[in-house]
Amino acid sequence: MIGMIRTGLIERWQLFAGAFLSVTLGVALVQSSLLLLISAATYQPPPGLSAAERMEVTDATAAVVSMLGIILGVATFLAGFIISSTFAFTVAQRRRDLALLRLVGAGRGQVRRLLLGEAVLLGALGAAVGVPLGLVVMAAQTWLLHRMGFVPDDFRGQWREWILAVSFGTGIVLAVAGATVAARRAARVRPLEALRETGDAARVMTVTRWLAGLLFLGGALALIIVAPHGGPDGGAAMAMNVPLPAAIAAAALSPLVVPLIGLLLPTGSGAAGVLARANLWDARRRSSSVAAPLIVLVALVVGTAGAGKSFTTSGIEELRRQTHADLVVETIGPEAAAIAAVPGVATASTESYLPATFTTGHGDDAETDTGSVLVIDPAAYAAAHSAGSTLDPLRGSAVAAGPGGDVPAHGTVQIKLPGLDLGELPIVAAVPTTMSGGADLLLPPGVAPAALLRSAPTRSFVTLRPGADPAATRAALAKIGAVSATDDWLTADAKDRTRTSDKIMLVIMGLGGLYALIGVVNSVVIGAAARRREFAEARITGLTRTQVIRSALLESSAVTVAGLLLGALAAAGAYTAAVASTAAVTGHATLAVPWPLAGAVCAVALLVTGATSLITSWSATRHAPITLLAARE
Repeated sequence: MIGMIRTGLIERWQLFAGAFLSVTLGVALVQSSLLLLISAATYQPPPGLSAAERMEVTDATAAVVSMLGIILGVATFLAGFIISSTFAFTVAQRRRDLALLRLVGAGRGQVRRLLLGEAVLLGALGAAVGVPLGLVVMAAQTWLLHRMGFVPDDFRGQWREWILAVSFGTGIVLAVAGATVAARRAARVRPLEALRETGDAARVMTVTRWLAGLLFLGGALALIIVAPHGGPDGGAAMAMNVPLPAAIAAAALSPLVVPLIGLLLPTGSGAAGVLARANLWDARRRSSSVAAPLIVLVALVVGTAGAGKSFTTSGIEELRRQTHADLVVETIGPEAAAIAAVPGVATASTESYLPATFTTGHGDDAETDTGSVLVIDPAAYAAAHSAGSTLDPLRGSAVAAGPGGDVPAHGTVQIKLPGLDLGELPIVAAVPTTMSGGADLLLPPGVAPAALLRSAPTRSFVTLRPGADPAATRAALAKIGAVSATDDWLTADAKDRTRTSDKIMLVIMGLGGLYALIGVVNSVVIGAAARRREFAEARITGLTRTQVIRSALLESSAVTVAGLLLGALAAAGAYTAAVASTAAVTGHATLAVPWPLAGAVCAVALLVTGATSLITSWSATRHAPITLLAARE
């Protein structure tokens, strides 16, 4: 059995190259993300930092841990999905060989063991290459974390000896899990049906596909339905998770749809076009294998980006509706008296920012987090931010839950400011949570010492008197601090608050896009490697080499367009959840589609599949057709 496994891998290396590459990249990404995640979770700020700087470093490190956790999950999902689809396609291309093996006496168990043995060997080989490659990936990810400002300059990923066992285990488990379903199906198919392409061998929509498609479709619909009830954070998280189950559902059901969409696309009336349309219908398994990673690509990149952009836009518009001010003045330390003394200023809400650590609950239920507080004048803040009378109880040694929504609106909270422990204070009020978030707590004057506030970043929302000269007032305020129009400041502030999440999204989309494109190339290469005889038969019947290559290109383009359309349908699920969530939170439905990004993804997908199809079909038709038909397959 071991000799058969080794011989099979060597003789059909073109079919297994894609699976090997997928396992290698999966191991490298999982290893790198896991090592960096543990390094970030155990990172200690260097000595010599002030209390405020240590809080900011701790907050940034928590964001890195969250990001790396998401990347680890996405990398594992993508690796499993691409490896599974690649193995399934590889086994499908060998069904005639497996049928002949059954006819000469091999049992179903032997066929399963053969395929699973190949998966184990590929997993081990992929892990052997993926471990050193993971060190390169970790260095690149560390550089990216430094470049994006997520981690301090002294942060480095730390090697752990036990990661070798995890990496080899990951490679083997991913490979075996990806091959298990395909191996079971290959062993169940009757040999004569496989040789004649009838019965179960010709059935593309298996029970497993139906169950997977309907199960994940139900999961995507459940997220869409529940998202509007999750609030700002929960709604955004659920909406941006919709593309994954929606993409799996679309990929599982794609054999029903891809050929139909492909037949509707104009492929011309010539011989190449007729052959392309026939292949789209007859080779539904091949078409769906190429379309699957494209569906994931569009759903993950365009769907996640569009949902995130919709929530950001909704947050900006919500703040514009809630904020009543003409100008915003930014200073270091509160300058309320100086601003109020400027001619033309009617009111000003001065808000000083301080990093903080807060603990809610007691005993085993205690939760500690790092965030921010605003020191405010309650009446002025309520007037500037449409808070009404909600902050009337905020006075003395008490706090209010802020728009960030991370602190409950009742009970008590223990607060630590830089170099100062305020102890446990009652939460006596709360302002509505906003889509764009904000400070976790609001403190009245007198709670934070003046010495601490003198170095605190402060903003003042200024309203001008009727009839005041805006230019003269702005010029006078500019002598106190940086002055911005309120709309401009709100836009910049919202983007600054979402900068971390935008960077995380960029990394995840880049990872998902790269892996999905690799999956596309794998599927096209595997399909072309098994089509040499098919191309030769077409040329024997009278088609020229150019016509055969053109037919393969038309077929590939049609499948690509079908995959992009199904991916857009999966992305539409995320948009639906985003629209419903923004409407539930803010009262105004918001949708922002990233058209330039969508156009770029489509162009790259068409270019990659077209170029790969041209190269592989040209390579597969290099030899004279008679030599290919006479050769032993």
